[in-house]
Amino acid sequence: MDTTVVLCKQAGVQIGAHPGFPDRVGFGRRVMDITGREVETDIVYQVGALEAFCKRNGAALHHVKPHGALYNHAARNQEVAKGIAAGIASLRPDLLVVCQTGSQMEKAALAAGLEVAYEGFIDRAYNADGTLASRRIEGTLLHDTERATEQALRMVIEGTLVAIDGSVLELRVDTLCVHGDNPDAVDFVRTLRGKLQAAGVELKPMREIIELRKTSTAPG
Repeated sequence: MDTTVVLCKQAGVQIGAHPGFPDRVGFGRRVMDITGREVETDIVYQVGALEAFCKRNGAALHHVKPHGALYNHAARNQEVAKGIAAGIASLRPDLLVVCQTGSQMEKAALAAGLEVAYEGFIDRAYNADGTLASRRIEGTLLHDTERATEQALRMVIEGTLVAIDGSVLELRVDTLCVHGDNPDAVDFVRTLRGKLQAAGVELKPMREIIELRKTSTAPG
């Protein structure tokens, strides 16, 4: 964490906490039977740790995005979403919460007075209800650069997405996710950046995107 914070500061990259279920063996990708209160204190514990490393290095913590199974669970589970929002609000109510539009996490964050940044995933397939398709289903992890960047461009420019059943979904996107453990992640980001710029899309920090979104009715 200390090394990552230093590298982010050197590169001028905004720093976000990525708290998840306390499940190191499963890398936070297995749902745990946990109460809203337990989630709340886990959030304070994990985000507080990163906040301490930021202070140690004279850097600023900017946003919070739940990790893995906790992210997906909070999108559907009201109690867990409220616990996450309560933990963030009690610690740093000025932090952005990264979540999916229409999710329980969005509702809980807004109810707690937090500001949200809506997220789209370029390397994951979606279910027809707008949630992420399980990693265990073949073909839901996108490794083809063209397919992934095409999905991202559609989300950003058109505000739409093709789900795994072929249906077209509408969604709002402020920020895009590329999973770092995807071996093609760096190629995805380089290719996507070039295509976004070629399409006339200007890349800005999340807070600036949110301010633009507030004054515009355009998709994304």
